[in-house]
Amino acid sequence: MNKKFSDGITLIKDVIEKADNLENVELIISPPYIFQSKAASLLSSTNIKLAAQNCSNQESGAYTGEISAEMLESTGTNYVILGHSERRAYYSETDELINQKIKLCILNKLKPIICCGEILEERENNEHFTVIVNQLKGMLDNINPKEFKKIIIAYEPVWAIGTGKTASPEQAQEIHKLIRETIKNSYGSEIAENTTILYGGSCKPSNAKELFSKPDVDGGLIGGASLNADDFIAIAQSFNK
Repeated sequence: MNKKFSDGITLIKDVIEKADNLENVELIISPPYIFQSKAASLLSSTNIKLAAQNCSNQESGAYTGEISAEMLESTGTNYVILGHSERRAYYSETDELINQKIKLCILNKLKPIICCGEILEERENNEHFTVIVNQLKGMLDNINPKEFKKIIIAYEPVWAIGTGKTASPEQAQEIHKLIRETIKNSYGSEIAENTTILYGGSCKPSNAKELFSKPDVDGGLIGGASLNADDFIAIAQSFNK
């Protein structure tokens, strides 16, 4: 939840301009809802895709303040971030609720980017593997292989965001490998190998290259660094160095 409308549009334009020379990287911009239609128009002549930061678990109706998957699709949105750690922490979103959103997004031809991750207490109690597997199982309940192929997964080590602690590339790889193994157990090797798994724990230009060099880290879900076009593009360029 950053930037007023004019500043947000300027940021999107800056990213478009600076992304002109990027190769072998898929960029997705995920602004607040009020930017969706304008962002879709700006991105329509580029290779950059558009995501929303959330959507409702209801199709339509008397849900004042909510935005449906159908509404987002109609603006030209391509992806929706679901189950972000902040949605879980501040708005008490459960795996069951996220599962409902996933199904509505797929029904409306939107690709879900679903988030999983453990908090500091869970990491310190050595519960992180169990937490991640249970989150995935809950979010993916009754999602068949054809539907799952539309899904991107993002790992957020919540314990490493704003705590003064840092998740190492090795720790990121360890969880990403676990996620891929969990997918393999549910959907088979081919689907698991072709699933995109993003890292969402304070990725920035200084650590992006090392993080992305890990075999199971396929990209980043970028937070604060995405508010600066130069930093965001520098992270993307690390794929090509």
